Amino acid sequence: MTDVTIWHNPACGTSRNTLAMIRATGVEPTVIEYLETPPSRARLVDLIAAAGLTPRALLRQKGTPYVELGLDDTNLGDAALVDAMLAHPVLINRPLVEAPLGTRLCRPSEVVLEILRDPLPADFVKENGEVVRA
Repeated sequence: MTDVTIWHNPACGTSRNTLAMIRATGVEPTVIEYLETPPSRARLVDLIAAAGLTPRALLRQKGTPYVELGLDDTNLGDAALVDAMLAHPVLINRPLVEAPLGTRLCRPSEVVLEILRDPLPADFVKENGEVVRA
């Protein structure tokens, strides 16, 4: 059993790069495709807290019903934002990674290196050609 979990969207380049970086360190993480298997309310609230975020900071705007649902209303409380993410998991920004050294929203993808025990063994090339130095 692994001690790294990635809340992953395979259609997202940042998520794919993060997963590939984890694997490049020799770890095979637990992969949860959160659009198919969204977290429970309690799990989502725990992930947000563990990552040091607020629900608003985890909300994804691009390519989601963010505006249509009125989530740009700054008077909405945390519970309403969590409700929206549970009803529409596409609103959960990704990838979230839980690892031995913490939980992070890995945007950019190399943020994952902060919470893994082992460093990259060699330079890593992202899908867009950007190099992350080992």
